[in-house]
Amino acid sequence: MEINDQAPAVATAEVLILAPLDVVWSVHTKIDEWSRWNPDVSKVNMRGPLSVGTEFHWKSGSSSITSTIQEVEPERRIAWTGRTLGIRAIHVWTFQQTDKGVLVRTEESFEGLLVKLFGGPMRRLLRSSLEKGVQGLKTECERRIRSGAA
Repeated sequence: MEINDQAPAVATAEVLILAPLDVVWSVHTKIDEWSRWNPDVSKVNMRGPLSVGTEFHWKSGSSSITSTIQEVEPERRIAWTGRTLGIRAIHVWTFQQTDKGVLVRTEESFEGLLVKLFGGPMRRLLRSSLEKGVQGLKTECERRIRSGAA
């Protein structure tokens, strides 16, 4: 699954995390714990295991979102679709081990009437959210390594 590059709002963010791949994957895919490290997420309710078809409900900012996992390639890639307020999203995360750490890349697209009407603000909101998400993930993974809690 890929994001819709032609959607009215598209953003990407990436970060190098100085932690082992298994730690980064574990922190990221414990979806019900996102609110511990992602400043935009206040609540998550995972409705099953980490597998294709599993739904999770979450709150990001003032939006309540229902997402469905579409792909899981352990320690490599995870993708989901989501809906809120008439907005349809596709969100893809990839993880690549490098000599220095794990390169994490996230990309997302938004579609829908609200996105068409408010394209500029929606693109800025999406970019900001993705940047906060990767930085939060980096901070949490590296904190766990430093504290020995990994």
